[in-house]
Amino acid sequence: MTEYSLKQLAEYVDGEVRGDANLVVTGIGTLQSASATQIAFLANSRYKSQLESSHAGAVILSPKDVEDTPAINAIVVNNPYAAFAKIAQRLDTTPAPAEGVAETARVHPTAKLGSNVALGEYVVIEAGAVIGDNVAIGSHAHIGPEVSIGENTRIWSGVHIYHRCVIGAQCNVHSGAVIGADGFGWAPENGQWLKIPQIGRVIIGNDVEIGASTTVDRGALDDTVISNGCIIDNQCQIAHNVFIDENTAIAGCTVLAGSCRIGKRCMIGGASAINGHISICDDVQIMGFAMVIKEINEPGVYASGIPAASHREWRRNGARYRQLDDLFKRVKGIEQELQKIK
Repeated sequence: MTEYSLKQLAEYVDGEVRGDANLVVTGIGTLQSASATQIAFLANSRYKSQLESSHAGAVILSPKDVEDTPAINAIVVNNPYAAFAKIAQRLDTTPAPAEGVAETARVHPTAKLGSNVALGEYVVIEAGAVIGDNVAIGSHAHIGPEVSIGENTRIWSGVHIYHRCVIGAQCNVHSGAVIGADGFGWAPENGQWLKIPQIGRVIIGNDVEIGASTTVDRGALDDTVISNGCIIDNQCQIAHNVFIDENTAIAGCTVLAGSCRIGKRCMIGGASAINGHISICDDVQIMGFAMVIKEINEPGVYASGIPAASHREWRRNGARYRQLDDLFKRVKGIEQELQKIK
């Protein structure tokens, strides 16, 4: 069991201890569920009333919330949520995808494995692959020819990484993800489809997280690129030749069509769709269910999803929507008549 003193945790997050600095912390929990050996956090003042009934051994608080709080052990920091994330990493009990090298793992003689590589049951590593130090690869994962995986990366069970793709260091690729499958490249001829070989790669930078069952297609000619620090949720589709710049976050079930470019520090809400061959600049936030069909050149918040409504209201609005063109023509005609009068 991992345990730290409150003082050690405060030093790790550059926080200030209030109360018993020698308190031993063995886990993390919510204000409602945490026990006397766990630390909780308060990132939203709306939940401040829960402090009085909390059984947490300590709480992560901001300076503005520490006043008028019960006499509780605390770590005081400017950003409690970020401090919670860092402490949760220290106290994480998630097992590694694999430990040691399973007898059923198959490694091609020309593949190169770094030190302390762990391979689960029935892992396959093909010719010319290069696996960095301290990489852990879960059971039934398949690492294709000439794939490169950086140090300390975790590949969970059932991941498939196609030939020549590159995964950086400290990455986390969850179960069922497919990296480097063919992009959707076809040319029409006489009512039939001619397949265009997809000869690019997928290049993934350092500190990237790829969610479960997410697919990242290889480039048609150039590479599909996911830059350092990006986080991509479950069941997303990243099409061929997409470029995602650093520290962008993409929530579940989002689709990025081919050759679109996403800037730095963008946040894309779940179930959004980004059109192909367009660019989104840095620091853009796109709300969930949005459909982006043209370029975004100014930072800010954008939305286009239609909120749910009762069926009766939806039908009424739908009927009105079909009348918009006629209404537009009528209003334009009225404006023209008013101009004549003036």
